[in-house]
Amino acid sequence: MQRSKFSPRLIQCAVLAAMLLFAGAVSAASTIDPSGTWLTEDGRARVRVEYCGPQQQQVCGYLVWVQQPSDASGRPFIDTENPDREKRSRPTLGHQMILGLKPNANARFEGPLYNADNGKSYDISLWRAGPSELRVKGCMLAILCGSQTWTLVTDVAPGQLSGPTGSPKGPRPDREWANDGTGTIASGARPSAAAISKSK
Repeated sequence: MQRSKFSPRLIQCAVLAAMLLFAGAVSAASTIDPSGTWLTEDGRARVRVEYCGPQQQQVCGYLVWVQQPSDASGRPFIDTENPDREKRSRPTLGHQMILGLKPNANARFEGPLYNADNGKSYDISLWRAGPSELRVKGCMLAILCGSQTWTLVTDVAPGQLSGPTGSPKGPRPDREWANDGTGTIASGARPSAAAISKSK
C-alpha cells in the first residue's frame, strides 16, 4: 500500500493553522462591529449605531435619548440650525446624526457626523475599543481634533426611542438612508465578515 506523502505531524500543523486563521477572522469581525446603543462621554445622550446602506456595509447612528429633550415650556427641541430648510422643524430626538460611515483599511469606520447643536457636519472615525467601549474621533478642518469614549448600554432609559429604526417608536433615518431600494428600511442587519473584507 502506498504511504501518504504527508506525515501525521504535518497534517496536524495544517489543521491547527486553519483553525487559527478561522478564529482570527471571527475575532476581527466581532471587534470591528460597532453596533449597539451607546452613552456619550458626557452622559447627555444615547446613540444607536447600526449597519445601513444598500449592502449593509456602512454605519449609521441615531439620537435615541437625550437628557433634556425639551425646553422649559415642554416643547421638544427642534433642528433649527440645519442647513437643509426642510429639516429645521424636525425634533432633534430621533434624528440621524451618523451619516453612512464606510470601513477603512484600519478596521475603523469613517465619514460625516451631523451636529444638531450648530448645524455643522464633521469628519469622524469610530471603532470598537472593547466589549463595552466605542471610540469616536472627530476633526474640524482636519486641524482641530478630539476623541471621546462612548459606553455600551443595554437598558432602556425613560423617554428613549426603542422601536426599530424608521418605525413610529424608533428613530428616523434621513431620506437617503431610509430605503435600500427594495422597500425595506436599510439599517440594522449585520453584514458578514466576508462582505466587510470585500468592501475594504
